[in-house]
Amino acid sequence: MERVILVSACLKTQRQNEKTLQELRRLAHTAGAEVVYMYRVRVEAFNAATLIGKGKLQEIALQTTTLKADGVIFDDEISPAQQNNLEEILPAKVLDRTRLILDIFAQRARTQEGKLQVELAQLKYLLPRLSGRGAAMMQQKGGIGMRGPGERKLEYDRRRLRLRISRLEKEIEAVKAGRSLRRQRRSQVPLPQIALVGYTNAGKSTLLNALTQNQSVYADDKLFATLDPTTRRVHMPSGGEMLFTDTVGFIQKLPHSLVTSFRATLEETAFADVILHVQDASSPNRREQEATVLQIITDLKAENIPLIPVFNKTDLLSPGRLELLRAQHPQAVFVSALEEANLTALLRRVEQAASYKWKVRTLTLRTEQLQHLGVFYEKALVINRKETPRGLILTFMATEGNFESLKHRLA
Repeated sequence: MERVILVSACLKTQRQNEKTLQELRRLAHTAGAEVVYMYRVRVEAFNAATLIGKGKLQEIALQTTTLKADGVIFDDEISPAQQNNLEEILPAKVLDRTRLILDIFAQRARTQEGKLQVELAQLKYLLPRLSGRGAAMMQQKGGIGMRGPGERKLEYDRRRLRLRISRLEKEIEAVKAGRSLRRQRRSQVPLPQIALVGYTNAGKSTLLNALTQNQSVYADDKLFATLDPTTRRVHMPSGGEMLFTDTVGFIQKLPHSLVTSFRATLEETAFADVILHVQDASSPNRREQEATVLQIITDLKAENIPLIPVFNKTDLLSPGRLELLRAQHPQAVFVSALEEANLTALLRRVEQAASYKWKVRTLTLRTEQLQHLGVFYEKALVINRKETPRGLILTFMATEGNFESLKHRLA
């Protein structure tokens, strides 16, 4: 494992955010690094050249040599110029929170779509940070027609990166079009769409596995264990099925380049009929995590979709703490995905929330109308069917448009 030193800087007029530093420690562990020291630096004003003062940097450089650290990771995003200056002073590679998250995403990406999105975010991060020192960057690309002053290697690398970024953006647009087509096909299937969103490591994948009664979705006690969205059918208590989609987890200071690159993936949330906001009830930082997720939901313009707060990991709470949370959040559903506790109550709440659009309706099909029975299974979510002397009584969930279409077909 690589040995790293963490650095968190804030103004003296501000309160040191210990929570984000501990989260950075978890991110470093997830990336495969061992944290050997942590610095909490308070400054009068941020240094435009090196973020923090030269004296503190000399101390960090000495500590880096003493502890034989391989890297220094800053909690805040550092500019390209600051990174160049820091690398001149510190005897180890310099990273920031954004670069660390990008590295974790690169490890976690499994599908072709995920790999494209991660590579695009990495290249956009790298492009302004390309720099050269000395003669190494004065190399010329040779060949017929390339003699003379030529093109410096730095300029050549930048041009190649821009071309690669342009190509990736086109490929991701094609992926986005394919995802839109799949979403359109799913919308033709008479099943409500439910999106699971939440802070990273809140237990969304474990919850989806518990709801589907199988372990088809990768789940681990690590940050960003799931990158690629996964959709599974879940059997509902009233009958029928709904589609549940597990999405990428959110985090504080999520890099803008990642939000942009993963826009096609995150859009799954905006097209859902119901959003399940899964929260880690045992986390001491739950309120900050909740605010982060709600802000991203607003950024995705999905704030008007019915949202159900789901407090997960209740098995880690004391009875007193659990009762206090229940009193503070009477509208929430409290579950334990690991122990599969209270999942039926959650599904019933989902049915109730989906009913604003997928209303429960009843129609009686006479004998001569039974030829249209297949259409009901295509356009509606059939909950129950009962044969009577008057005909077949169907109880189903359907949108207003689907219901009018079915009545027109029967007429």
